[in-house]
Order: sequence, then structure tokens, then C-alpha cells
Amino acid sequence: MADIRGFLKVKRSGPQRRPVELRIKDWKELYEPIPEDALKAQGSRCMDCGVPFCQGNTGCPVENLIPEWNDLVHRGRWKDALKALHATNNFPEFTGRLCPAPCESACVLGIIDDPVSIRVIEWNIIDKGFDEGWIAPVLPVVQTGFRVAVVGSGPAGLAAAQQLRRAGHEVTVFEKADRIGGLLRYGIPDFKMEKWVLDRRLDQMIAEGVEFRTNVDVGRDLSVEELRQCFDAICLAGGAMAPRDLPIPGRELSGVHFAMDYLTQQNKINAGDAPPPPAERLTAEGKRVVIIGGGDTGSDCLGTAHRQGAKEIYQFELLPQPPPHRAESTPWPLWPMQLRSSHAHEEGCKREWSVSTTKFTGRNGRVTNLHAVRVEFQKDDQGRNRMVEIPDTAFELDVDLVLLAMGFVSPEKRGLLTDLEVALDPRGNVVVDENYMTNVDGVFAAGDMKRGASLIVWAIAEGRKAATGIERYLKTKAPTGR
Repeated sequence: MADIRGFLKVKRSGPQRRPVELRIKDWKELYEPIPEDALKAQGSRCMDCGVPFCQGNTGCPVENLIPEWNDLVHRGRWKDALKALHATNNFPEFTGRLCPAPCESACVLGIIDDPVSIRVIEWNIIDKGFDEGWIAPVLPVVQTGFRVAVVGSGPAGLAAAQQLRRAGHEVTVFEKADRIGGLLRYGIPDFKMEKWVLDRRLDQMIAEGVEFRTNVDVGRDLSVEELRQCFDAICLAGGAMAPRDLPIPGRELSGVHFAMDYLTQQNKINAGDAPPPPAERLTAEGKRVVIIGGGDTGSDCLGTAHRQGAKEIYQFELLPQPPPHRAESTPWPLWPMQLRSSHAHEEGCKREWSVSTTKFTGRNGRVTNLHAVRVEFQKDDQGRNRMVEIPDTAFELDVDLVLLAMGFVSPEKRGLLTDLEVALDPRGNVVVDENYMTNVDGVFAAGDMKRGASLIVWAIAEGRKAATGIERYLKTKAPTGR
């Protein structure tokens, strides 16, 4: 440690968000640049714990060497910090911007004080690496002759693809959308991560020899039989893209949409695509908007609606309001149950908890009103929580746009998974063994398709582990020369 008393002398600080009145007028990232001296000071707060919970599974699924690169930043050894960062994480520019940082919740300093600003240091290491030209293509030393298909180009698929290509295999990534990136491209608004951040990493992977094929929906545009004939191994890395619906009266009305359809359309427009015809345009401009769902996707919808010029925005959550600080049920180093307010909430909305939407009504096929009731959760005879409507709390709200942001339930089954006949667990996710291989020989799975909707850091970790499993599998085979 460069400064054994750093955590006693320096208080936690992070990047400043751009003023609300300015940032809601554009789609640029939220944060102001951070001076290098400030980052060095934050690095000095790392305590070099005997057991660094931040980098274990409790804190960081990719097992980042957090104390090492914190100390290297404090010493000004940025290039060495970059090497330590890349040793475990293919894409720290994604996790630094988008991960909710379970590492910080598991920080030992967080027991008695504010935790180390790990996430901020992480994304500044990687940005400095790109700015200084330290990040270059890593070419394989040998060519194995094996061909591997990766289905899905989100963080799990990209991590698996990069690891496998660097091991010398020919890797082709198939993506059903028109651009590479999965939810990184179309699910994450630009104000959280501008897409040049993604593109610069894709440029590196292309230079390394990864082949990307867009507009290919495997199972439809390309049959499973063709895929298996052409490749020695397959990695399923699509997302858990089946959204959780709200099957109540009036759901079919125009103006009630899934969050991902809404976010994707705006991201396409930001990328330069022509806006759809007015009848198909999903916009909050001048509208009274209700977002149903209180998680990250709901927050993304909220920030997007502000930038589109919404008249008024409500956000409803079915569950009770969490406590302002870590709940006793989630003690350190667990991910804490507590109230979280995002940058989008700072921009304004009417946020309410314990609200159950019961129906939508409208005129001429378009939604005009949302009907809801207040609820509470009570223990039943078996000790399980049961939702109960509170008498005389029903209410009605005029609405023009309703966004369903209630999460995802499982991967989509039709086509790929059905044709491959891979085994699924009771939740509808793909079952794998300890090497991430499914019940089908040579077919592997990772990320949300295997574990359900989860954090980006889990996707990267599982993509890397699936690549390791594929490596072990291919070592028992001979290249087919297909």
C-alpha cells in the first residue's frame, strides 16, 4: 500500500453529474470528467484487506483484482493498473459504466464508512488506456483450426468470443439485430453509455479476427442443422428476452408497450436510423407517462421520457418502499436491500410504491386511463408473503403512454432452443454442467440465457467460463476442417 492511512484521511467522492437542466436536452453521458489527482486520492482509500470481499463472488463475479489496481492508480502506475484490470475482465468500460457495483457493497471499508469508489476508478483506468493508445488487438499465437459459433452479441457472447479467438479458434458471432451489441446496443440508453464506447471495443475484436454476422436469427434465418454442420462448438449467449407481461383488462390498447420496445426504438433513432411513421413512433413527448416497474429498466425509461419531453411521469412499483439504508435482512457483504434513487429520479418523477395496476381503459382503441389499488404484503399461515389490497384505496389516473418495465422471465424458446432440444430448468433457462455444456454435445450456454436476467458483470464472467469449457471440450476433439 502506498498510503496505509488513506482511508482515514480521504473521504469518498465520485464524478459529478452534469446539471439536470442541461443533460435532459441531449443524449450524452451523465458524468463530468474527473481529475487524475482525485482518482489517485480515491485509490488511496483501499485498505488492502487481508480478505478482500470486493473481488470474490460476493462482490465481483469476474473476480477483479480490485486492491491491486486501486493501489496502482494511487501510485500513478496506470498502465500496470490496466494490465491488472484486463487480467480478469474483457470489458471494464461496460461494467464501470453499467454495473451497480456489488463490489462496493462488499467493500470492507463500507462496514464503518463509505466504500471505495471502485466502479469510477475502473472505468477511468480503461478510458485512459484507450486514450493513451495502450489497448491494441491481441492476436492469437497459434491457429487451432477449430470453428466456434457464438449466438448472441451481448456481453456474455462478446466475452466468450474474444477469449476463444485469442486462443486461436475461428469465431463467428451471430446477432439477430441489425447491429452488434445486444442490450448494450439497444437496451442501454446513450446517456448511460454512448455507443462509441462499444464500437471501439468491437473494432479491437474485428482486428483480432472475430467475425460478426448481423440480421441472422439462428433457428429461423439459419437452421440449427446448418450451424452444427459448420462449427465444432456452439455457445448460446442470447439474453433472457421474454418480457414479463401484465395480463389485465385493456392490455391490448395502443399506448401500452414493453419497455424494451420503447428503449430500442429511441436507440435506433440516436444511431441515425430514420424515425418510424408517426403511428409507430413510441414517444413521451407532451404525454402523461406511467412506468410500471421500479428497477434499472424503469429508470432507463424514465431518463428517456425526460429527454423526449414528457409532460408528466409516474413510476409505480408493486413492492413496498425499501428502507433508506441497508436492511437487516441483507447484512454486509451481501447486496443490500435499500432505497436507490438513480440519475433519472433526480431529473424528476412521481414515484410510488405498493401500487398494483388492475386495468387499463381507453377510447378508440387507445389507452386513456390506468386503474390501480394500493396493496400491502402480509404473512400467511406458512409464513409466506401474500399481497392484499388495502380497502378504499382504488384510484384512476389519466395516461397517454404506459411502459411495462417489470423485467424478463426467460429466454425465448421458439426456434433456436426448441430445435436444439436443450434441457431447460423450471424457470425456462438453459441447463448446463460444470463446463457450461448443455445436454447436447458441443453446445454450451452462458449469461442470461443460462442464469436468467442478471447483471452485466455476471454475463461477462459466464462468457469467460463458457469459453474455458469450450476450450476443454475442443482439446478432446480433432478439427473437422468444415
